[in-house]
Amino acid sequence: MVRAGIVAFFIALFLQGVWSALITVNLATSPEIPWSVPVIVLLVWLAWQYLGGKWVPRRTAEVRHRYLRARAMPARVFAWALLAGALSIVALAGCWIVMTRFVRMPGNVLPDMSQYPWLTTALMVVTGSLIGPVMEQAGFWGYGQVMLEEEFRPPVAILILSVLFAVGPHPPVGSPLWPRLVFYFLTSITFGAMALFTNSILPGLVVHIIGDLTFFTLVWPHDPVRPLVGETGTDAWLWLRVAQTIVFTTLAVLAFVQLARVARPVRAAVLDGYR
Repeated sequence: MVRAGIVAFFIALFLQGVWSALITVNLATSPEIPWSVPVIVLLVWLAWQYLGGKWVPRRTAEVRHRYLRARAMPARVFAWALLAGALSIVALAGCWIVMTRFVRMPGNVLPDMSQYPWLTTALMVVTGSLIGPVMEQAGFWGYGQVMLEEEFRPPVAILILSVLFAVGPHPPVGSPLWPRLVFYFLTSITFGAMALFTNSILPGLVVHIIGDLTFFTLVWPHDPVRPLVGETGTDAWLWLRVAQTIVFTTLAVLAFVQLARVARPVRAAVLDGYR
């Protein structure tokens, strides 16, 4: 558990930290030339190649390939995984908004980049929206989950990993602890189930990117102005969000059941290959 947690957090956070440093230096020295973008893209590509089994040492190549778990799959399986993930995003958005009606959230918005050239701003925003999902998927639901699945039954491995993921550093910055724990625990359960059923992090990567863009642009910026139930009482909008959470959670569970069914041959073939 400790080894899987260390590996997962290191893979997920190291290059994100490098990206933050590169942005700071880039904007402070030459904001008109977004040189930090190709640098971090190259570093992420190199990391992805190595984690996927490229280069030396060759004796660990197969293990690294298996731990990254970035496998292609039939279009039908991929489509069901995306549907289950999309429904989960809507359910998680409803859950988050309901929690913000009971405890004040500071909100989390993209930094103000209006003073910098539009090309630099656009490239940095797009790049930043990709780096986190790529490295977190590789670290947690790739390496971390596979390592735990070697020692525990898959449901237990997903639960352990979800606890580890929930206690990590996450936005919104300065928000109360318990809503973040609940939200990111459920988020990890979603990605863990997708990785388990498809034996791949690729569908989760797509859903992760969409989810980040959704919350950063449509959900978190509105948190500070939502009325608290303790001050204004319940209203139709609260019950609508409760209904959204329940309905889309149910639909997501049904989609995951179907995903598990259509992906069973794919997972069985991969496991047979390891034997």
